[in-house]
Amino acid sequence: MEKVVASAGWSLRKMVTDWLAPDPTRGFRISHVGRSGLGRYVCVVADNGAESRAMFFYRHRDGKWCIHPPEPERPAMRVTEFAADRET
Repeated sequence: MEKVVASAGWSLRKMVTDWLAPDPTRGFRISHVGRSGLGRYVCVVADNGAESRAMFFYRHRDGKWCIHPPEPERPAMRVTEFAADRET
């Protein structure tokens, strides 16, 4: 859990390096880019010499990349707008 909290606000490249530890000579590649109702995501494949690892990263509404998808937007009532409509 500490790693998730510490990585908040990092660039996608830094997160890939930290989570997947690719071999610097082999690097990594983005195998899939997509968009869902919750936002954008990428699947990154990294080769560390002995094996390949893949992981999904999700872009949140605030522009930060995370390893978990963003929460769906929930309906919210705006009391100030409702009160203003009633006064007219």
